[in-house]
Amino acid sequence: MFDKSSIENYVADILCSLPPHVLLVAAAKTRTPEEVQAAIRAGIKIIGYNYVQEAERMRRVIGDAVEWHMIGHLQRNKVNKAVSLFDMIETLDSEQLAELVDKRCALEGKIMPVLVEINSGEESNKTGVLPDDVDALVREISGLSHIRIQGLMTMGPRFGNPEDARPYFKATKAAFDRLSKANIPNVEMRYLSMGMSNSYRIAIEEGANIVRIGTKLFGERPA
Repeated sequence: MFDKSSIENYVADILCSLPPHVLLVAAAKTRTPEEVQAAIRAGIKIIGYNYVQEAERMRRVIGDAVEWHMIGHLQRNKVNKAVSLFDMIETLDSEQLAELVDKRCALEGKIMPVLVEINSGEESNKTGVLPDDVDALVREISGLSHIRIQGLMTMGPRFGNPEDARPYFKATKAAFDRLSKANIPNVEMRYLSMGMSNSYRIAIEEGANIVRIGTKLFGERPA
């Protein structure tokens, strides 16, 4: 059941607890317009969506009051809409996808900030570039003129104990630091997006400056 005051309290509590340099992305998958609007009133400035279609519906209601981040796997046949909808794509994971985004951005006269997604747990059922391949991918796509690589993102394996996620966050931060020192043209390692409702505190300890939180803001999703 929608409870506006609870959402506003959850958002306020988390915003107050975050270090000033950490950005909060509200992961709004399956949430209603009323829930998202309550979160925005409480101070949310970035909304994240896993699916283009869902973001498209919500943006019709919310408009440009917030920034919009793509935080789920971007299918190639959804690139055109994604470029129009989002202010950042956090889940770039291949040269082919990067080229499609770049081509569409060129047509729209837009430069898209992107994060490269790392499959830090090397899980076969998840997207993202493997840790050993991230440097090569960043170099391959750094010359594209209508995207700007601004950092890395990882989901990491999901654990009941958030402490178990720490090694994967450490490994992603190591890649972030390595690329920061590489001085690759058109690459600026500004953002490290790691951690969700269960693990964002550990992620921040390991260097995250973007966290993607859903359940702790909106409550559990209906079954």
